[in-house]
Order: sequence, then structure tokens, then C-alpha cells
Amino acid sequence: MRADNSHLIVSAARRRATATRRKAASALRRMDTTGVVITFGTVAREVGVSRSWLYNQPDLRAEIERLRVRYRPIPVARSVPERQRATEVSLLRRLKAATERNRQPEAENRELRQALALALGERRMADVCGIRATAKPSAPRPVGPC
Repeated sequence: MRADNSHLIVSAARRRATATRRKAASALRRMDTTGVVITFGTVAREVGVSRSWLYNQPDLRAEIERLRVRYRPIPVARSVPERQRATEVSLLRRLKAATERNRQPEAENRELRQALALALGERRMADVCGIRATAKPSAPRPVGPC
């Protein structure tokens, strides 16, 4: 029977985890002093761990989030040049064109519903009266710009 050496594996895993945590803390201090932008991705690359591992370490996560806010660049409000800004008139034109594009399918749907209702009514009438439809159905009418 083999000896139970699992305690050796557990202690090696603990040493590796402790070393990785020290390496991460050291990397955070170094990145902070050099002014490197601190994100979960940059720290993970620096330490050689996954971002999910960093997210699962509460103390490291809190420190990264604290430092990330400090180095987050303040967005500069970029105003659109006057000649490129949309005017009220152009916006109204675009809105009117979009409304017209929406009306076309609505009208087509209404026509199709009416045609379907008529065809179903004729079929029902034929079934009730016992009439077999011998006439060839008319060719379907194309709808829209197909």
C-alpha cells in the first residue's frame, strides 16, 4: 500500500498560492510607483495569472479597484465642430424618412392580412358547402420591392 503523501501536495499548493499573492502585491506596488495604468488585465499579465484569479482575491481586487480609479484618465469632452452638427431641420427630415420606411411594411402587412382572411374565408365556404375548388388559384402577387 502506498503512503498518503497528499499533505505534501497541499503544502506545495499553499506555498505556490502565497508566492503568487506576494508577487501580485509586489507588482501592484511597482506599477503604482512607476505610474503604469492599473487594470485587472495589466496586473494579470504582469504577475502571470488569470484575471478571474485576481477577481477572486478580495484584498487584491479591492486594491486594484482603488488604484484603477486613481489612474483612470479623465475623459475630455470632445465637441463636434459646428459644421458637422445635425440641425433640427435635418433631424426632422431623417425622422420623417424613417417614419415613411416604417409605414410601407405596415401597409403591406395590412394587405396580406386581408388577402389571407379572404382566402381562408373562401376555403371555409367551400368546405362548408362541399364545393371542391376546381379553379386554378391566381398567381401570387409580389409584395414590395422584391
